Amino acid sequence: MNIAVIGAGPAGLMAAEVLSAGGAHVTVYDRMPSVGRKFLLAGRGGLNLTHSEPLDAFLGRYREAAPHLRPAIEAFAPTALRAWSDTLGQPTFVGSSGRVFPQAMKASPLLRAWLRRLDQSGVQLAFRHRWTGWSANGGLQFETPAGRTSLEPDATVIALGGASWPKLGADGGWIDSFKAKGIEIAPLRSANCGFCVGWSDLFRDRFEGQPLKSVALSFGGETVRGEATITRDGIEGGAIYALSAPLRDAVLAHGEVVLHVALRPDLAKHDLIARVSAPRQKQSMSTYLRKVTGLPPVAIGLLQEAAIAGGLKLSVMDSEALAALIDAVPVKLTGVAPLDRAISTAGGIALNEIDAQFMLRKMPGVFVAGEMLDWEAPTGGYLLQACFATGAAAGRGALNYLKR
Repeated sequence: MNIAVIGAGPAGLMAAEVLSAGGAHVTVYDRMPSVGRKFLLAGRGGLNLTHSEPLDAFLGRYREAAPHLRPAIEAFAPTALRAWSDTLGQPTFVGSSGRVFPQAMKASPLLRAWLRRLDQSGVQLAFRHRWTGWSANGGLQFETPAGRTSLEPDATVIALGGASWPKLGADGGWIDSFKAKGIEIAPLRSANCGFCVGWSDLFRDRFEGQPLKSVALSFGGETVRGEATITRDGIEGGAIYALSAPLRDAVLAHGEVVLHVALRPDLAKHDLIARVSAPRQKQSMSTYLRKVTGLPPVAIGLLQEAAIAGGLKLSVMDSEALAALIDAVPVKLTGVAPLDRAISTAGGIALNEIDAQFMLRKMPGVFVAGEMLDWEAPTGGYLLQACFATGAAAGRGALNYLKR
C-alpha cells in the first residue's frame, strides 16, 4: 500500500503515523523545506496540546461542527493525546487553567522525537513539493525544484491547513483544486483573531501594546474572563479570541458591533458603587479612580475613551452611572483582523463532503483532515486536539478503504 500524505503539520504527520503502523508505505509531501512550522510557532509561548475539561464540555467548544468531529475526538481523546506525548518522552501536565502542556513547554523536543519515530517506522519526507492538484487521469501533481512530477498512490490524505500564517506554509492555495472537483468550500475567514477599533490618537499612542488584565468581556449573551491587549488598530488577546467567532460573524453581517468590557468583574455592583461614592476632593479623575477602584492607567484610559465617545464626562457622572460604565465599557468593533494575522482559520471543506472515514464522497480514496475542514475552535488546546484527532481518523479511514 503506497499512500501519499500532503501536508507536514500535526494532522498530516499523525495520519502518516497511523498509516505506517497499519503497514502502509507512506510519503509525506510538503511545499516548505521543513515540517511543522506553524506547530513550532505555536510552542514558542508554551505548547498547549489539549485541555483537561470533561469531554462533553470539550466537544462543545467546536460549536456546530461538534457532531461531525465527535467520533474522531472520542477515538483519539485528550487523554490519548497525552499518553501519545508520553510515549515520545514528553510527559504532560495540567496548568492552573486546565490547559495541558508538555513539561518541556516547547514544541521542538516533541517534534524531534516524533520525527525520529516516523523515520524509524519507514515514513519518508519529501520537502519543497508544492501540490498543484490532480491530473486528467487523477494523479497527484507537484512542482518541485527538479520540475513538475506526478504520482498515483493507492490512497491520499490531504492536510494542508487553512490560510492563517501563510509564510509558514498554510496559504489556502488548495482551494481551487478542490472546487474544480465540485467540492463545496465554505469561505475562509479569520478565527481566534483581533478586531479593529477606532481609537483616538491620544489613547492609541499611549496604550498600544498594554494589556487589560482580569477583565470580563461580554457579547451576545456570552461572557469570558481573561485578558485583552490594546493594539494600534484595535484589540486582541485570549479573552477576545474566545469570543471571536460570534464577534466576527456579527461584524461581517452588520459592519460593526459593541463589545462590553467589565474592568472590575470581581467586585459586586454595590461594592463598586460604594467605592466610587467616596469624595474625590482635589484629586484628578485618573488618580481618584486608581485609588478607589484599583484600575491601572490603561483601564482608566479606556473608560475615558468610552465616555468621550458617548458625549459624557467622568468627573460629573453620578456614582451609579460611573459604576455601571466601569462594569460594562462599550467598545465598538468596526472590522476583523485579516487572515494572515489570525491564529487560525474558519471555513474550508464542507463537512457534508466527507464520510465518517474522512473520505471525500465525490473522490474515493482521497481523505482530508485538520484545519482545512470547515470547523473552528478557541485557543486552549482545542485546535491542536482536533488536528491530531482528524489526522488519526483520516489515517484509519485510508487503511480501511484499502483493506476493502
